[in-house]
Amino acid sequence: MAASPIPVRTCVGCRQRAPVTELLRVVVRDSRLVPDPARRLPGRGASVHPVPDCVRAAVRRRAFPRALRSSAPLVTDQLEDHVATPSPDGAPARPAPQQ
Repeated sequence: MAASPIPVRTCVGCRQRAPVTELLRVVVRDSRLVPDPARRLPGRGASVHPVPDCVRAAVRRRAFPRALRSSAPLVTDQLEDHVATPSPDGAPARPAPQQ
């Protein structure tokens, strides 16, 4: 049996396409952007590279409300904290994708 291809999504920050395994899914919960690394939370999601540069670009461009179809202002502190902390396995943070 052939393996199914990995889905590809577009980062709302840098607008580059990447496999979902390289992107972080983000959903809205009570007007807050919540990271969904397991990709299991219900609702509409947006994908972003898990690096501060892409998150800042998406906030600056107001891409999250547009991608998530939200008319209310969104609080980004939880998402920014998530991408700013190093991974638990001690691996260095991923560099921002080249544009």
